Amino acid sequence: MFTIYRWEGGGLKEVPELTGTCWINLADPSTEEISRVQELARVPREFLTDPLDKDERPRLEIDEGVTLLIVHVPYHEPHENLIPFHTLPLGIVLTDSHVITICNRQTPVTSTFLDQIRRVCPPEDQFRFAFQILWHSAILYLRYLRDVRQRADMVEQDLHESISNEALMRLLNIEKSLVYFTTSLKANDILIGRLEHTRQLDIPDKDLDILEDVAVEYRQALEMATIHSNILTGTLDTFASIISNNLNNVMKYLTSITLVLMLPTLVASIYGMNIELPLQHSPYAFIMLMGFSIVISIAVALVMVRRRFF
Repeated sequence: MFTIYRWEGGGLKEVPELTGTCWINLADPSTEEISRVQELARVPREFLTDPLDKDERPRLEIDEGVTLLIVHVPYHEPHENLIPFHTLPLGIVLTDSHVITICNRQTPVTSTFLDQIRRVCPPEDQFRFAFQILWHSAILYLRYLRDVRQRADMVEQDLHESISNEALMRLLNIEKSLVYFTTSLKANDILIGRLEHTRQLDIPDKDLDILEDVAVEYRQALEMATIHSNILTGTLDTFASIISNNLNNVMKYLTSITLVLMLPTLVASIYGMNIELPLQHSPYAFIMLMGFSIVISIAVALVMVRRRFF
């Protein structure tokens, strides 16, 4: 999808043609759209194609006066049976006349950026415009992290009531989301630190103040993601220990029952032999042997109870 926005009347308005300084938003673009933007904006083609690679790492690149920023932004997966949250590379290309954003799918970062009028500025202020997009990405991370915490609490509540494989898999998928968030936020933090200290870009002081706010938000998100990840890892380890302990208790209980039931079987097996045995001619032999077997079983059961085998 190829969309052009121009600053009109204090806000961004979608326009059909590229006139003046504009914001060009590419979401899952086709080859023809990439070629068209490359021709109109005159930027290196790899600046438009690299962010489409889902494994592209956050980085800063400058080539012939064109700046490329690649950051990882959060994305929500609506299907419950999959990992609920992912991160995607978002490319921000800054030229003398335009700001271009590229992603391999429609990202909620650009959508919320359009909705938040207070945090939107003209594309002419290129650095501020790009940093505002980064700020919205950090806010979206924080919002999703709160959602992750709520989901984890709900799954933990279900596990307290009944441990099921489905609930454990949901908890594992949430942990994977936190791993994606933590890894991406660390890489984004390194990129922002490089932006703050780079001498290749002539960033105005007022825009550096905004970048500092962005850095604070990203560090807060990274700290939250790390804390939630550690808590969730500890929770999974705890439930694994509970499951193992329950299995040990069941095995101990079954072993104790087997031992108690084995004694009457042993006596019956001995007296089932075709040889001369005591009491074999007595009319009370069966009652005496069963009583003896029961007494032995009860005695062994009492010993196990006292030693807390049951």
